[in-house]
Amino acid sequence: MKSRLLLAVPLFALTFANAAAQARSATPRPDPRIGLRAGWMNAAAANWNMRLVSNTPPSPDFINRNEPGDFRMINSDLSFRGKYVIQGNFAGVQVWDISNPKVVRLARAFVCPGSQSDVSVYRNLLFVSGEALNGRTDCGTQGIADTVDHHRLRGIRIFDGTDISNPRLLANVQTCRGSHTHTVVTSPSDTDNVYIYVSGSAPVRSPNELAGCSAGLPDTNPSTALFRIEVIQVPLAHPESARVVNSPRIFQDLVRAKSHPDAPEDIAEAKRQADSARAAGGLTAVIVQEGVPVDIILGPNFIHFRLDSIVRARGDTGAPTAADTATLRTNVQAIVDLIVLGPPGGGPRPGPTQCHDITVYPAIGLAGGACGGYGMLLDIRDVANPKRIGAAADSNFSFWHSATFNNDGTKILFTDEWGGGLQPRCRPTDKPEWGANAIFTLSGNTMTFKSYYKLPVPQTANENCVAHNGTLIPIPGRDIMAQGWYQGGVSVFDWTDASQPKEIAFFDRGPMDSTKLVGAGSWSAYWYNGYIISSEISRGLDIFELTASPLLSQNEIDAAKLVHFDYLNAQDQQKLVWPASFVVARAYLDQLARSRGLPLARINATRDALAAAERASSEARSAALSRITTQLNTDLPRSTDQPKVQLLIATITDLGK
Repeated sequence: MKSRLLLAVPLFALTFANAAAQARSATPRPDPRIGLRAGWMNAAAANWNMRLVSNTPPSPDFINRNEPGDFRMINSDLSFRGKYVIQGNFAGVQVWDISNPKVVRLARAFVCPGSQSDVSVYRNLLFVSGEALNGRTDCGTQGIADTVDHHRLRGIRIFDGTDISNPRLLANVQTCRGSHTHTVVTSPSDTDNVYIYVSGSAPVRSPNELAGCSAGLPDTNPSTALFRIEVIQVPLAHPESARVVNSPRIFQDLVRAKSHPDAPEDIAEAKRQADSARAAGGLTAVIVQEGVPVDIILGPNFIHFRLDSIVRARGDTGAPTAADTATLRTNVQAIVDLIVLGPPGGGPRPGPTQCHDITVYPAIGLAGGACGGYGMLLDIRDVANPKRIGAAADSNFSFWHSATFNNDGTKILFTDEWGGGLQPRCRPTDKPEWGANAIFTLSGNTMTFKSYYKLPVPQTANENCVAHNGTLIPIPGRDIMAQGWYQGGVSVFDWTDASQPKEIAFFDRGPMDSTKLVGAGSWSAYWYNGYIISSEISRGLDIFELTASPLLSQNEIDAAKLVHFDYLNAQDQQKLVWPASFVVARAYLDQLARSRGLPLARINATRDALAAAERASSEARSAALSRITTQLNTDLPRSTDQPKVQLLIATITDLGK
């Protein structure tokens, strides 16, 4: 099916300005997040309408106390099963027992380098992503020195996690580009298997290391490992037999979308650093961002692999010589141009070659693909054969990173990880529509842009900050999300009105260092069985609890706590369903009072009648509830929020059954 392509326009910024103004009006003034004292484990903190229940520092093998922000030990994403939180880390995996959220206990930590160790669970299985060049099939810490080595792991590790405190490696499924992230997908029509969508963003590995791997454009190389995702089938009876069963080219026919250059101060700083690197003999190049030249410093992996290619091209296998280095230096700009611009005279540049993250919502048969230059809508009713049915581009977006649906599937939110998560992108000078969330309404295959939401308080130049991972909070009748913003902290916001999202709670710490940028902050913030759990990159595991406020009542919080997950993978959205409960009815009444959807006298009378019905015996309760619904049906035509009154009526009707 042809995709519907929606291109964002600069007028979106006007919509965002209105939304941002409303979000700012709700937060305290002055905002306590501004000017927080720096520190590693002792940074000052600010919170509003939520509180920190506990912070648990990383376990001994996952922290370098002599080097704050050690990149080899970054805490990454989270998955949940029962009373356990599984926390990925660039050095492996930590399993935490949160049965007592105030005193979190380490159940197991196992070192297994490979970055970024995205984690997910299904039944007794644990899946871990591996992408880095140092990852080994045996989880060894010695790394891999050779450019081609069959001990390298780039793909998915599958563990038997029956005893989650002692996971046992079952299989490694290798892929050509590794697994930066992955998504577990279930199929209602195939209960014998579970599937994994793999998103790999690393360079294509040598066919000498993994047969069949090759790069290039699909029209000249039909077997290219680019422009596709991988689908792994995992037989539940024999997970050790897991294998890649499909490589759908969901990017077919897309061309490069317009984006924006870096901020002027970042372009100037990049030039300063490149000049310094050149003076010291380093290799640099220039890339053009939307007509603006930007200096880049070429990293050791880039240099290593290109030198290795030069050595092989002259028929040798030894270490590169000074002449090889000179050859690379002479040709490096042309090499970068070929990578960035593609072959000359080839027509429009192709679009993205991989997704960063895919969020599936099996209950509605759709997935949201955050795929570098596009936000995609996928049909996943045939789980092994996902198909693109829609795509959106936005010149204000730099890197489409992740996606979240609202519960009824009428909206989808995409995040933009401008700066890659390692840069400060919430400074006062940064545009509010850059590095933000984009909210779309969803009708069939059509995504319609409505607004942006960005953290509504500036952060310092010493704090990496940009939109990152979050989930819905199961508050009935509202679309509310908790989200990590790296060193911007955790923001909880309401996007029920897709055109006017607004912040309703937050937690933030000061920067790691007051003199320079040291990476830290909330990688992800997910609601799980009554709490918001956040993976703090450098400070461990945070657990938060929402507190009642005029923006979120205690009844709404209690109603959210009625939704219980046996397990949770954030990228595998589960349909939220609330049991028939008096607290859910009271939550709807609180919302009607907030929106003035019914006269206050009618709301108070209904509250009193509900309280009386709750105290009554079963037979009297049914009669009392029937009288309440009769009165509400009479009130319905005069309500200014009829959909909410209908939800209230349905809940009370269910209570009376």
